[in-house]
Parts: sequence; C-alpha cells; structure tokens
Amino acid sequence: MYSLLSMRWRDLLFAHWAVDPETVDRALPDGLSVDTHGGDAYLGVVPFVMADIRPTGSPIGLEFDELNLRTYVTVEGRPGVYFFALDADDRVGVGLARRLFRLPYYRASMAVETRGEGRSREVSFRSRRLTRNAPPARFDGVYGPDEPFSKPDPGSIEAFLTERYRFYTATDDGRIYHGDIDHEPWRLASAWAELHENTLFDANGFDRPESGPTLHFAAPIDVSAGRLRRFDGGTSCGSR
Repeated sequence: MYSLLSMRWRDLLFAHWAVDPETVDRALPDGLSVDTHGGDAYLGVVPFVMADIRPTGSPIGLEFDELNLRTYVTVEGRPGVYFFALDADDRVGVGLARRLFRLPYYRASMAVETRGEGRSREVSFRSRRLTRNAPPARFDGVYGPDEPFSKPDPGSIEAFLTERYRFYTATDDGRIYHGDIDHEPWRLASAWAELHENTLFDANGFDRPESGPTLHFAAPIDVSAGRLRRFDGGTSCGSR
C-alpha cells in the first residue's frame, strides 16, 4: 500500500452498542451491506487523539482530537468501516479530510485532558459540533483501561470490532470508494467509562440503544493511510 499519510492514534476508546442489523442496514448507502457478529450489528462511538499527522516525507505534522460514529460493513464480501459522522477540532484537518477522503467530517470544539499512564490512564473528552447547517452533536465522557493490554484473538468480538483496515464511503451518484490503512494489530484493554452526554445517535437519526456499551481502551498505535480509491471489486481485502 502506498502511504499518503502517517499518524499516531492515542487515548482511544471503542464504545460499541449492539443493535438490530435492520437498524443499520436501512441507513447505509446502496452497495454496502451491514456486517454482523453473533447476529448483531454494532454502532461504535470512538473518541481519540490523532497526533503527528503528516504527509509521507514531511517534517511537520498536525494534531487534533476526533470523535466518530461508525458501523461495520462489507462490500462484495470485503469487510470495512463505514462512518456516519466524524467530528474534529481542526479547521484545516476537516477540510483536507473532506477533500482527500470524501468523509463526513464536521468542525467541533473539543477539550481533552489526561492523567496517569498505562493502566492508570484517565481521559476526559468533551466535544461540541460547530458546523452550521449540520445536526448538533455533543459528547462528554471520562474513560480509561481497567486491565492489561493484549492483542484480540482471531474470530473474537474484539477482533470483529477493531481489526479493520479499510473504510468505505459512497457518493450521491452511487459510486463506492475505499481507503486503506496499515498498522500493527491493536493492543486492547477492557475499559471503564462514565458517559455524561452523547447525542451522536440522535444527530444521525438513530434511537438510543437500550443496552449498555462494550468498552475497550486502545494502546497508542502508529498508522499509515493510503489514498482514496474507487472500489472496482478487484482490490485486496480490508482486514487481516
């Protein structure tokens, strides 16, 4: 994979809610199919910090906080991530991501505070969407790991929810594009979280799930991202 960008992701929480596959399927563009594990689809809320974002070979990098609402899909059997919305607190980053990756990024005001390291890490993450003519969205939570980090076992729910190396996006005229990323396997810990406010479901037309979330905290990870490509059915798989 040709690397367009490199970056480091840290202080990342995976908060996933199991939902009826029909709930997700009717919100997807044509050509994308909902992916399930044990009969459930999942909606994921993921706050994290994107650090040292730089084009390949550039000595200067950006850093901004991000919050996204995602689900998991396949296209002709190839698994990936589909983003319903991504909020970020960097005007330049939002503009570049919209142009380079055709993703639904929105400008947001965010505040992230951290303390402790390793298993004692504690992250406070607050976000308020600023983009005009977009549904308002807020998030306010505190979270951290509560056990040692380890790699997810193949076939486990942890691997299904995290070990994905491709995202899909679709244009209004029905064309499907994909972007591939590369990194070492995730190192995850079961997590705790106090979610004081989360309106991402409402902002994207979903009812709030009745069950509680499955929570994982990720160790920092270095990531490279390739350029966006139109899906032609002959590209490599987006998971390992």
